[in-house]
Amino acid sequence: MYVFSFEKLKVWQEAIDFSVEVYSITKNFPTDEKYGITSQLKRASNSISANIAEGTSRITNKDKAHFSTIAFSSTMEVLNHIILCHKLQFINEEIYNDLRKRIYKISNMLNALRKAQLKPV
Repeated sequence: MYVFSFEKLKVWQEAIDFSVEVYSITKNFPTDEKYGITSQLKRASNSISANIAEGTSRITNKDKAHFSTIAFSSTMEVLNHIILCHKLQFINEEIYNDLRKRIYKISNMLNALRKAQLKPV
């Protein structure tokens, strides 16, 4: 099977695994949040890997970097939702800290990717 370039990126692999984790965690959220924070958190976490993937199909490095920036922004959106979920006691301290560590790792990887994309050839 052919493997696309984005699938080889460690940051994409981390982001897709993170999204799977978010789906698993949100299964335990209150049912009345199905269309609220649960939906928002899933959407934002999916957006990270989706924008990385979409960016790899762009021609110019500036355009690729733009999608890395959008992926970074989605990562910060997820962090905001995670903080809220913790404050609302939808997730415990251990899960909260684990998710924050993963967000930190992904955000650093995205920054490195963006810098590499903008580096003059």
